[in-house]
Amino acid sequence: MSLRAGLEDGFFTALGIIVLIQITVVLSSAITTRFRRRRPTDSLQYPKSIAQIGDNNIEIFTFGMDLYERMLQDIRAAKKMILIESFIWKGDRIGLEFKEAVIQKAREGVAVYVIFDAFANLVVRSSFKKFPSEVHLYRYRAWSRLWDVLDPRRLARDHRKLLVIDEEIGYIGGYNIGDLYGEKWRDTHIRIMGSYARNLSASFIEFWNEHSPRDTCCVKVDTSLQPHIRLYVNNPTRIMFPIRAMYIEAIDLAKNRILLTTPYFIPDRFVLASLMRAAVRGVDVQLIVPERSNHLLADWLARTYFTDCLKQGIRIFLFQGTMIHAKTATIDQTWTTVGTANLDRLSMVGNHELNVEFFDETLADQMEAIFYADRDHCRELHLHDWLHRPLAQKLGELVLSPFWPFL
Repeated sequence: MSLRAGLEDGFFTALGIIVLIQITVVLSSAITTRFRRRRPTDSLQYPKSIAQIGDNNIEIFTFGMDLYERMLQDIRAAKKMILIESFIWKGDRIGLEFKEAVIQKAREGVAVYVIFDAFANLVVRSSFKKFPSEVHLYRYRAWSRLWDVLDPRRLARDHRKLLVIDEEIGYIGGYNIGDLYGEKWRDTHIRIMGSYARNLSASFIEFWNEHSPRDTCCVKVDTSLQPHIRLYVNNPTRIMFPIRAMYIEAIDLAKNRILLTTPYFIPDRFVLASLMRAAVRGVDVQLIVPERSNHLLADWLARTYFTDCLKQGIRIFLFQGTMIHAKTATIDQTWTTVGTANLDRLSMVGNHELNVEFFDETLADQMEAIFYADRDHCRELHLHDWLHRPLAQKLGELVLSPFWPFL
């Protein structure tokens, strides 16, 4: 055997071992995640949060069952139109209650439009995903033709969670629809009652008309620019990702305090650099992430960023006991965002996402209070302890680090 052939054999053997280790870690992570027990979230206490911004009443929900109850009340009171979009819509008790509610309103003559992501709901039984003809239904598929796989714009999923009632009430945030999310996950959603709900309605209709191949929603909605509220819409088809730019600009303008909550912390280098620059110039940067999320691979990848963050003075808090899925931030007791986008590559420059930006001190104060209530259920990660974590954990992070482009 020649030296070159021997080197090639050695290289491919080493590569095969690395891939095998990666597959083993990923599979074990998936098994661990599936059988992890989580505590109910109804025992967690949060301040009731309502703010008035112009003619818009803003209510923050931190417990899923309370959110679902209010959503179903609004759906059952609808007179003209229901627009509902969910990344995941489980076929369980809560999912069935939502389904029956929108079907009943459709049969009463209310225009009902439903969107859910086809790929994310593959595990939901097919019979549940069928709706009667009175309901306008669109199963969003990233690609419809084989060659669409070669187009990066067609790889996006519809990660949005949106509900609009009669162009008067709108909901947006991190909650999908299902028993697990309502009972055992900690998340954040907002209800907007007022004129800005029309802007949420317009976003839904624009998405529907752009992607639904046959059934066009011809409703015209009068939207408006409002000085203290703005909706940001990531549209991979048009290669538009304003949510990422919104975060970077707000972080770069911060002077005192940045409070971030995200379930998956896998930022690109520009978002990460903005956070570290803020910490270096004296801004109090605090980050809440799950101790263990529903995607253990994402947890391991997030930890590859912790060393640099801690060295630059960013404080990291690990949420205990259950999955925290909120995607929120508040800065300098003035600026707030709540929405569907995680601080990871898929959300920032990949999927269809929605975030609402608010400039309001009352709302920012309430979001700070929620952040600190969450922090009471966290343990803080300190640099000394982190640098002395077990060697096996360091090796696992090293082995899995090549997966970051897919998250």
